[in-house]
Amino acid sequence: MFDAPWYRPRMSSPDEVLVVFSTFPSDAQAADIARVLVEERLVACANIVPAIKSIYRWQGAVQEETETLAILKTSRARFDAMAERLTKLHPYDVPELIALPVTTGLGPYLAWVTSNVG
Repeated sequence: MFDAPWYRPRMSSPDEVLVVFSTFPSDAQAADIARVLVEERLVACANIVPAIKSIYRWQGAVQEETETLAILKTSRARFDAMAERLTKLHPYDVPELIALPVTTGLGPYLAWVTSNVG
């Protein structure tokens, strides 16, 4: 379709890049777990976003907490292994773990993600 370096059509393959969101109770915990996931090649990159306000219902009551958001980049092929490892390391009983497919992005960056997991 397009012949531009930033365009990469949506893939439904093991090389499809996913962006994963997970919240943590502290910057340190998010960074520690993100480092493990990168070192084990389960994610290529993690961005740590401190001090987000989360409002949610938990055990029948509305809660409000300051949390840290981790934005993780991985491939569809590595998602299951990454999700299993993150769940084991995560301090929450039910951690947030939401994955969204990347439908368009800079081709070289997306290739970098897939080459750095596995």
